[in-house]
Amino acid sequence: MREIGYDLSQHKSKSLSEIPDCEYDFAITMGCGDECPFVKAKHREDWEIPDPKGMSSEKFREVRNLIEQKVKDLLLKVQKCAV
Repeated sequence: MREIGYDLSQHKSKSLSEIPDCEYDFAITMGCGDECPFVKAKHREDWEIPDPKGMSSEKFREVRNLIEQKVKDLLLKVQKCAV
């Protein structure tokens, strides 16, 4: 991520107990196929993203770029709904 300008060294994953217990507008899963019933959401999507762990640098970049595009697409979708 650093190679595209993101410093993630201060970020860490959170457990479900660390996020607010509220209804979110969107819940996105990355390919596990589970809906995660512990997170309430108005809209759910499963992006079916392969786990990049252990992938070559080239394949990792492909997954990273896929996530980036899906996030951008979601932001456009949300923006259209807000208008």
